[in-house]
Amino acid sequence: MAISEVDLRRRWSDGQPCHGLWSRLPGAVTGEVLARTGADFVVVDLQHGALAEAELPGVAAAITAAGSVPLVRTRSPSFADVGRPLDLGARGVIVPNVRDADHAREVVAASRYAPAGGRSIGRLSGGADQPLVVVMVEAASALEDLDAVLAVEGLDGVYVGPGDLSLSLELTGADRRAELRGVVSSIIARAGAAGVPVGVHAYSGEEAAGYAAEGATIVTVAVDAVSLREAMAHHLGVARGRDSTRVV
Repeated sequence: MAISEVDLRRRWSDGQPCHGLWSRLPGAVTGEVLARTGADFVVVDLQHGALAEAELPGVAAAITAAGSVPLVRTRSPSFADVGRPLDLGARGVIVPNVRDADHAREVVAASRYAPAGGRSIGRLSGGADQPLVVVMVEAASALEDLDAVLAVEGLDGVYVGPGDLSLSLELTGADRRAELRGVVSSIIARAGAAGVPVGVHAYSGEEAAGYAAEGATIVTVAVDAVSLREAMAHHLGVARGRDSTRVV
C-alpha cells in the first residue's frame, strides 16, 4: 500500500520504524525497482550518487507510483540545494554537512514557504507543501550542539553519517570502531529521549536491524550500488565454483 510523507512523519513521531533504501544509481527504472521491494521510502543521493538533478522529476514520480516516498539527500546544506529537489518532486530532504542548531534552523527555513521560511514558490513537479526535513549529524560541531539541534522547531529527524563522523572525531580505523559505535548509540539514545526521530546510515539489513533495536526509526536497510556489487560478486563466485562475496 502506498504511503506519503505525512504517513512517514506520523510513524516516525509515534516511534514506529520505517524501512527504506538508499540509491546512488541513476534512472527512473532504478527508483521503481527499489520502491517495488516494499520500501517505505527511497533516498536518492545527489551528494555522492550518479543521478543528475534533471532526472529527479521522473525518478520521484516512479518511486511514488510504486508506493514509496521519494526523499533526496541534497548536494549541500545551501539554500538553493535544499529547495531545488523539493521543486523537482522530492517529498523530503536529508541534508548533509549541517554544523549546528543555527545551521539546522536555516535548513528548515529553506524548506518552508513564507511566513514560516524563505522557500520560493515555483514547484515544477510533484513534491509537498510540508516536506520532511532531516539533518545529518556527521560533524563534531553538530555533535557538540546536539541538544540544541534536537530542539530545532520544524525538524522531522536527525540522521547519523558514521563515515564522516568518524573522520570529524578522528575515530577512523578498526581499532576505533567500538568507540565510534558507542558515539552512534549515544546519539540514538539522546534523540529518543528528546522525542526526535533518528536514523543511522547502514549498508545491510543486519546492521540496520541493530540500529533499529536501539531505537532508530529512520531505518536505511541497504545501498543499491553496494548491494548490487555484493550480489553480483556472490553469483560469480558460485558460478566459478566458490561461494565468494569478495569485492574488488
